[in-house]
Amino acid sequence: MTAKIIDEPAYRERVYLFRDRLDAGKLLAERMREYTDKGNTVLLAVPAGGVPVGCVVAKELGIPMDVAIVRKVQIPWNTEAGFGALTWDGETVLNEHLIKRLGLTRELIKQSISETRRTIQDRLMKFRGDKPMPDLRGRVVILVDDGLASGFTMLAAARSVRSRRPEKIVVAIPTASLGAVELLTPEVDEIVCLNIRSGPVFAVADAYKNWYDLSDEEVTGILERAEKLGVVRA
Repeated sequence: MTAKIIDEPAYRERVYLFRDRLDAGKLLAERMREYTDKGNTVLLAVPAGGVPVGCVVAKELGIPMDVAIVRKVQIPWNTEAGFGALTWDGETVLNEHLIKRLGLTRELIKQSISETRRTIQDRLMKFRGDKPMPDLRGRVVILVDDGLASGFTMLAAARSVRSRRPEKIVVAIPTASLGAVELLTPEVDEIVCLNIRSGPVFAVADAYKNWYDLSDEEVTGILERAEKLGVVRA
């Protein structure tokens, strides 16, 4: 499998393109009009930052939205960075090259995974409650986040979705590193990314003029408002 890649040539390598996540979601939706509701498409947003982007895309395209709880496995001494990712259903993807470079022991890896699993369980209760995941068999699944740095979090999400036998997996993000796109290319069917950047240093935040980390409470509020509008209805 080799993903079809759709980007915006005029946006390549540029920074501070989007006003905020809502603006990015609207621009992303414009490149995805072919997915306007056909009855078999579902959008799964990755909290936290993927939720406002996903809500806008789902509303613009008239497709149902839900959330996919995925969390990076944090480096013990640098919680802003991760050496892999874990999903809501236990799919684990580790960056073995980075693990070796950092010299992480089995005990540290096990501890970090356990902490990540607890965070995921907490977010499942906050964002989903008792609601089951939607049936993805035979559906076109669009995975949305606000950006991809290493790509391992989205890779874990894609593999969990693939195990549920969808018709097609589309990754849709406003911005991503070239490395993340290359990592995902063999794993999904299509990647829609407006702003692809190369180079040794990449930060998702650099694509946004107005950027801040969303709290769980803000995500919950966005989901509640979206549900009232009929957007969250996967």
